[in-house]
Amino acid sequence: MNNISMKHLRYFEALARHGHFGRAAEACAISQPALSLQMKELEHILGTPLIERGTRQVRLTALGEAFAARARDILRAVDELALLGHMAEGPLTGPLRIGVIPTVAPYLLPGVVKALSARFPGLDLRPREAITRLLIDDLTKGRMDTAIVALPVSEPMLVEMPLFSEEFLLVRPGEDALKPAPSAEMLGEMRLLLLDEGHCFRDQALSYCKMSASVARDMMEGSSLATLVQMVGAGIGVTLVPQMAIPIETRSASVSVTRLAPPRPSRKIGMIWRKTNPLGDRLEQVGAIVRDVALATIGTETGSGSAASAARRPASAGP
Repeated sequence: MNNISMKHLRYFEALARHGHFGRAAEACAISQPALSLQMKELEHILGTPLIERGTRQVRLTALGEAFAARARDILRAVDELALLGHMAEGPLTGPLRIGVIPTVAPYLLPGVVKALSARFPGLDLRPREAITRLLIDDLTKGRMDTAIVALPVSEPMLVEMPLFSEEFLLVRPGEDALKPAPSAEMLGEMRLLLLDEGHCFRDQALSYCKMSASVARDMMEGSSLATLVQMVGAGIGVTLVPQMAIPIETRSASVSVTRLAPPRPSRKIGMIWRKTNPLGDRLEQVGAIVRDVALATIGTETGSGSAASAARRPASAGP
């Protein structure tokens, strides 16, 4: 009887993840018939079916679900063993799969890619933008090496490295520039524009305004900070924006930017990775570079909470 190979495990994990032979075959860079043949061979080796084959999608049997979980563990361990080779090579080299949340990626990622490429010429950066939940799932399943997210994430198997803090600034229509900054309670009574569900920034904004998720469902939503700011410029409402996004998102909108009264809303951004990742020391070096780029971008010191220079002169909201 043949033995189960790493090829079997990788192909089966891809099929379990995609739930579709065509997409899994594309991800593995093989033909669909070849993938199907490998899966039949794996089932023959095990002597039991792992897959329920349908016309549109693939479902795993109960044993298939258990096998997929063990396969992911094995593949993650093998990938981490491969990383040990990079540790002996000196500077960080090879592929680095780094995830970034959408409210950080457009403003921080270009500078981070440039800085890391200059510091580690042999590094093959593979960035991915996604919401926190998906990035954590990719990390825990070994499909991602590290991610830049809002902290804390409180996942036992992940290391959290705080990098910097930044304020949320209030974006209002341009004609409101001289109005006093509203309190958190007042803001909760205004037409507040929010990001779609799933974004951690949405939850942070709701927490500051002391608004429930049920109330938020009746509020206007957008898929990006750029959309929210443009909606504010059209006079539809107001929104909160992290300070690093202000220069880019407000430059083409007729809006005013205001610091809120203390205690001002803010968030802590950091890097996370698996505790078992042997590149932990190297990822700390990456984190230090990300921090330097971020502080240069937002013009503040870690934890200071001072607002960055905005594209529009903000109305005064106290010291």
